[in-house]
Formats: sequence, C-alpha cells, structure tokens
Amino acid sequence: MPRPSLGRTRKNSLTFALAAVLGCAGLAAQPATANAAPGELTVQYHTGSTGSDQAEPWLKVKNVGAAGVALSGVKVRYYFKSDTPSTTYRFACSWAVKGCANVTGTFGTLARPTANADRYLEIGFTAGAGSLAPGADSGDLQLRFYRSDWQPLNQADDYSFGPAQTTYGNWSKVTAQLDGAVVWGSAPEGNDPTDPTDPTDPTDPPAQGATLFDDFDYTAHNDPKISAHGWNVRSNSGGPGVPGATWAPENVTFSSSGGNSVMNLETSTSGTGESTRQTEVLTKATKFKNGTYAARIRFSDAPRSGPDGDHLVQTFFTINDLKAPMADDYAEYDFEYLPNGGWGETSNILYTTSWETYNPDPWQAVNQHTESRQSYDGWHDVLLTIDDSTIRYYIDGRLFGTHDAAYLPERPMSINFNQWLIDLTGQSGTSPRKYDEQVDYVLHVKDQVLTPATVAAKVAAYRSAGTTFEDTVPSS
Repeated sequence: MPRPSLGRTRKNSLTFALAAVLGCAGLAAQPATANAAPGELTVQYHTGSTGSDQAEPWLKVKNVGAAGVALSGVKVRYYFKSDTPSTTYRFACSWAVKGCANVTGTFGTLARPTANADRYLEIGFTAGAGSLAPGADSGDLQLRFYRSDWQPLNQADDYSFGPAQTTYGNWSKVTAQLDGAVVWGSAPEGNDPTDPTDPTDPTDPPAQGATLFDDFDYTAHNDPKISAHGWNVRSNSGGPGVPGATWAPENVTFSSSGGNSVMNLETSTSGTGESTRQTEVLTKATKFKNGTYAARIRFSDAPRSGPDGDHLVQTFFTINDLKAPMADDYAEYDFEYLPNGGWGETSNILYTTSWETYNPDPWQAVNQHTESRQSYDGWHDVLLTIDDSTIRYYIDGRLFGTHDAAYLPERPMSINFNQWLIDLTGQSGTSPRKYDEQVDYVLHVKDQVLTPATVAAKVAAYRSAGTTFEDTVPSS
C-alpha cells in the first residue's frame, strides 16, 4: 500500500513502515594519555549529570591533523557496566551543534567483560554532519542514555564515567575510530575495537552450526525443487505495492551469471495498477531467529527495458506476523534499496531497519534505521547478524548500521526477497518497463555471528563441494 514519506508502510502479506527510535549515553574525564597523529582526532568530554536517572556524556570531536576529516567516517565509543545482564538502554541526543538528526547512537556488548565495562555506546555521524577542517571540532554533542525501564542507573562503576569532569577536556577512556582505525583513547583491557574478538574482524575461524544455504540452482518458477526446498514463489494478492498490482510467479526466473546460478525477480508496469506485476520469494517456514543472514544481491538503478523513474523497492528481509496492533513480539529486519527514491526521498537511498512493532491504523511505528543516500547499482554482499544484545548490518564487508537490544526478535521469522512499486508517481508514462533484482545465494547460520570473511569462506566451501542446497535448521 502507499506509504507516507516518513513512516514507510510496506508488507508482503503484512504491512511495512519507517519511523526512527534511538536511545542515549554517558561519560566522564581524567588526564589524557592518548596521543594524536597527523590527520587524526582527539575526543573531549565532560559529564552533564552525575545522578542516577540517566547518564549524560557531553562530547567534542576535534581534528588535530593536517587534512580535513569527514565525520561520517568517525565512530566514538563510551564504555560502561550494565546494571544487570538483561538491562537494555535507550539513547537520545539533547542538542548538537551538527544537529541531532546527524548523530547516531547504538549499543554493543564487549567480547571480554571487565569489572567496570561490559557494554559500550557507539556514537556515529551521518553524511549531513559534514567535515572537520584541521583544528576544528564538532561543537557540543549533548548526549544522554537511560534504562529502557526508566529505573535508576549506577554510573559509579562505569569505565568511561568521570564525575569530576565538569568542563571539557581530553578524555582517553573513550575511543575514536576514523575509517575503521582506532586513532584515540584506550578501551577496557582486551576490548580494542579492532581486536580479533571484535565482530567485524575477518580472522575468526569458520563456524559450524545449523544452516540454510541455497545457490538458487533451479530451472523455472515451477521447478518442484523450489517447493521441496522450502520456498514459496508468491502468487496470492495483497500488499505491499500499488492498488491493483498482482504478484507474478512466472516473472521469477533463473539463469547463470559469472559461473553461478542466479535468481531474477522481475517487476513490470505500464503505469497502471492493473498492468503492474511484482515478485516475491519467501520461505514457507518461520523458523529463523538469532544468527547470521547473508545474501549476494544485484540492485538495479535503471530498468532492463523502457523508461526509468518508478519508485521501486528492492529487498532482502526477515519477518514474522503482527498478531495485534503494537504487539511486542513482532520482528522484522530489512535491507531496502530505492533506486529512484520514494517515501519522500528524491533519489537513490538504501535503508536497513530493525522493527519492534507498529500499528497500521492510525499509523504508529517503533523501529531503528540506518540509511545511505547513494547509488548501490550492481552486485553487493549484504549481511545481517543478530545475537542476544545487538543487530548489525553489513554491506560489502563494512559495518553499515548497528541497532540495539530493544529491537531483538522474540519469535522466529521467515526469509524473504521481493521487488515492488511504492506508487506510480515517479514515472507517469504508459510505456512498458521492466526492472530486475537478482540474487546469487542466501545463507543463514543459526545462533552464530559470522564475520563477512567467514561467510565468504563458507559459501566458497559449499560451491567447491558442489553443494547447491542445504537446510539443517530445525523447525521452530
């Protein structure tokens, strides 16, 4: 169905949406011991609160190098001790010189907990935050975080907290990364962001575990093996998409690309709902929850034939059903690429979104999202990991977005690919046009967080062995 520009409403047999929910963090200071090198950064801090209702770390990021620094490449981590292992936190930005809309905050769990740290808050910046010239700083980042249940929190045992730091000063108990390299501060022992224990490190050994792997080596949409392998090629009516559109199984085809079998999802239209044919392939089972989800997808900026401009959505996602409006056991995790914009956007944008719940009417959504406004035309490796504390999205081996524990799944989900039209306003002509989204493979490993390098090695091993399909994931 059509979506408002801010709260994107989409579903397959459900309904989708977009609205952002973020949460916040706290810090403290001591004499700095970290040294900055040319082209690098320092981080200054003072505490906005020493109370127990919420932590308030106020930060400034300063460029002490000789060249400009894009803030979108900067990540700052503040380390703290959770009050209990099950406590979850929310982040908020009270005020920022660069604009709170350009500041992100996500929570993570340390691989090696210490006496005063088992979690961290990671502060990032969107492209809208701009750059820092040599000698410039970000200005105030007045941040805060609090317990999701609004119970009192204890800052006294937090690694990065400094109650005596009431004015800005260099603070080495926070770390700063620039384009993935640590350039400032010291993490709690054994937890440097680039240590091999970090989830992004490619040196972790390949893992075993219950696995779904499909190389999409089929002949046609009605190949009996597709159903036997647990997939449904959608033909039933319903959203998302323009009114009157249908889901066309025959538009799901298979071919070879680069020596590998490839699934193609074709969506076509002549500018009316009745002429619009959309495509979706999804697992029949809802048995997938924590672990690693990966796929290689070819997004397309232009149609295979006909005029360009339609508001198209090309996807890879996991989802379960909404039992009731605002039901808290709903879950959904999306990669959604809009090559021509839509939902209020005017050009290319890629969203990753983690859902807690929503109400379709009147529209209300609880989710967290990350977006990038650039072209993703061509083949891309996309990766989603879910553990007991964090949701992470990767594009081509690089961390794209980190979402916190408030959005973890309570129930198993299905795995889905679809391509559909938001509306018919992007291209108003009646000339026929056809758009393609291609899928090389899909991989899920139950209850294990794999690095992008480990996923690549696992897929290569399947192909070297001549294995085109495996499903050892037990039913829920």
